Amino acid sequence: MDLSHRRYLYSAIIVGVALLYILRLFYIQVIDDSYKLDAMNNSRRFEVHHPARGLVFDRNGKLIVANEAAYDLMVVTGQIKDLDTAALLDIIHVSKESFMTEFKKAKKNRYRPYPIIKQISAETYARLQEQLYNFPGFYVQTRTVRNYPYHCGALVLGYISEVNNNDIKENNYYEQGDYIGKIGIEKTYESYLRGVKGGNYYQVDVKGRVKGSLEDGKYDKPVVLGKNITTTLDISLQEYGERLMQNKKGSIVAIDPKTGEILALVSAPTFDPNIMVGRLVSENYSKLANDPLKPLYNRPIQGDRYPPGSTFKTLNALVGLQEGIVNQHTMYGCQAGYYSGGLHVGCHNHESPIDLIESIKMSCNAYYCNEFRAILDAPKYASVRDGFLTWQSHIKSFGLGNKLGVDLPSERPGIIPRAEYYDKIYGKNRWKSLTIVSLSIGQGEISMTPLQMANVAATIANKGYYYTPHIVKEIDDTVFDKSFIQRHETKINKNYFDLVTEGMYQVVQGGYGATAWHIALKDIAICGKTGTAQNPHGIDHSIFMAFAPRENPQIAISVYVENAGFGATWAAPIASLMIEKYLSDTITNAWREKQILEKDFIH
Repeated sequence: MDLSHRRYLYSAIIVGVALLYILRLFYIQVIDDSYKLDAMNNSRRFEVHHPARGLVFDRNGKLIVANEAAYDLMVVTGQIKDLDTAALLDIIHVSKESFMTEFKKAKKNRYRPYPIIKQISAETYARLQEQLYNFPGFYVQTRTVRNYPYHCGALVLGYISEVNNNDIKENNYYEQGDYIGKIGIEKTYESYLRGVKGGNYYQVDVKGRVKGSLEDGKYDKPVVLGKNITTTLDISLQEYGERLMQNKKGSIVAIDPKTGEILALVSAPTFDPNIMVGRLVSENYSKLANDPLKPLYNRPIQGDRYPPGSTFKTLNALVGLQEGIVNQHTMYGCQAGYYSGGLHVGCHNHESPIDLIESIKMSCNAYYCNEFRAILDAPKYASVRDGFLTWQSHIKSFGLGNKLGVDLPSERPGIIPRAEYYDKIYGKNRWKSLTIVSLSIGQGEISMTPLQMANVAATIANKGYYYTPHIVKEIDDTVFDKSFIQRHETKINKNYFDLVTEGMYQVVQGGYGATAWHIALKDIAICGKTGTAQNPHGIDHSIFMAFAPRENPQIAISVYVENAGFGATWAAPIASLMIEKYLSDTITNAWREKQILEKDFIH
C-alpha cells in the first residue's frame, strides 16, 4: 500500500471517530432525558410513590391478602433545627439507641431524604401529625403493607419484607427500602403483585428545601397498581385444616382432580402470617428460623423424605395389572406376613389367600411382596434390571421422582430410585427382586412429597391422568399459564383403574374389618388408602390418601401426621373431616372432630 492510500485510510478513521463522538453528544444532550436528570441531581428530589400491591382472593371471592396503610418517618438532616430528640422519641416510642443508629446513616447525605423509622403504626402517625411542625426536616411518607384477615396459610400465601443486596443486584427495579415477596404466592407472582413505582420530581435548593415541581411535572411517573390474583384455595378449608393440625407435625394437601387446583395446602406447625408484617419482621423471622419444630419448612412441597408406606400399594397394583402379572382374581397367601429365606415382612391378621381388591382393602404386605417380585422376575424381561426399569417407567408417569411444577417456590422432587443406584451398591446384575422388595410396600428408597401423594389420589380418581397442581386460578388482565390446563397421561390403561378404585372404596365402605371403615360418611362415598410409614427415628408416621365422591370426584387429599402411628388412627379421620367440610360444609361426627382438635403430638 502506497503512502497516499494510507493517508486516506487514516483520515477516514479520524473522521469516523469524530462522527461517533458528535452523535453520542447529540444523543446525550438532545434525545436521552436521563442524562439531563442526572445533571440536575443536586437540585431535584424524586419522591417515590409506591403502588399498592395486588389483592389476593380465594376461589370463592373472599379477600385473603389485603393492604393497609403504613407510614415511614423520613428525615432530611440538613434541614433540622434544634432537634428535641427526647420529645420526638416520646411520640414515636423508639429506643434512643436504634434512633441514633439510623440518624448517623441519614447524616451521610444531609440533603437526601432517609427513612429513619419504617412502618410506624396508624396510632403513632396520628400523634406525630399533630406535633410534626415542631420537628423541621422530618416528614411522613405513606406506603401499604400486607394484612391477612384469616390468619392462616402463611407458607402458601407468603409475606413481603425489605429487599437485601442480592435482591437489588438481581433486579434493578428494586432500591434500598423497597419490599419484595419472599415465599409463597408473594414470591412466585411478585412481578404481577408489586405493580410499578411512580413518583414526582421536585426542584430543591442547596439545603434540600422543596421549591416546586420540576419543569411542571414533565418527568413525573404515574403509579401502576399491582394486579389482583384469584387463588384456587378454599380459605375456609385451609383454615379448618390448620385447626385440625394444631399441635401436630405434618401436612394436608387437597386438590380438585378435575383441574389440578389446590384447595388447601396445610403445613404444620404453622404461624399467623400477620407476624411477618411491621417493624418486628426481622425479630419474628429469627424466632421462626430457630424454632426446632421448623414452622418455615413447607412440608407439603418440601417434605420429600417421607416414605409413602402402604398408600403406594395402589400404584404397584396398577403396574401389575398393566404388565399382565395380576388380574382381578389373582390370589396370594399371607401367613401373618411375607417370608423368603431369612426375610420376614410382617402383616396384620386377615383372611388368606386374598385377591387384588381384598389386598387393597386389607392392605396386605404379603400380597404386594409377591406381586412386586413377580413383576421384576417376569420371563418377558431379559433381567431383573429390565423388569425394574419397566416398573420405574410406569411409576414415574404419575409425576413421581420429579418436581410436579407447582407454582410455589422450593418444591422438592421426591425419590424414585434408579437402577444405577442399586448397581453402585450391589454391582450390575447382582441385585435381585428380593433385594429391593421393600419398594413393594412403599418403603426402602422411595419417598414422595405430600403434594405428590395427593396428586396420585387425583390421578386414580381421573382414571389415569392429572393436571399440574397449581395455586393461582386467575390474574387480572393477564393470560394465564396454559401449562396448567395440559393433561398428563400415565402409562396405565384407564380400564385398570376401576379395580383399584373398588379396592379403595372397600377400604372405607367395606364394613367392619376394612382398614378405614370407621371414617365412612353416610352420604359421601370415600375411596381411600391407609399407610403407616416406618420411621427409623421414632414412632411411625400416619398417612392417608383418598378422593371423594367415588362418582364424579371433586376432591383428592393426602394427610401426613408425623410420629402418630397407624394411618387409620389419625390421618384417615382428618381426611374424612376435610372431605365432609369441603363437600357439605358440615361436620356430622362432632366427637371425632373434638378428638382430633384436642390431640397433641408435640407437647
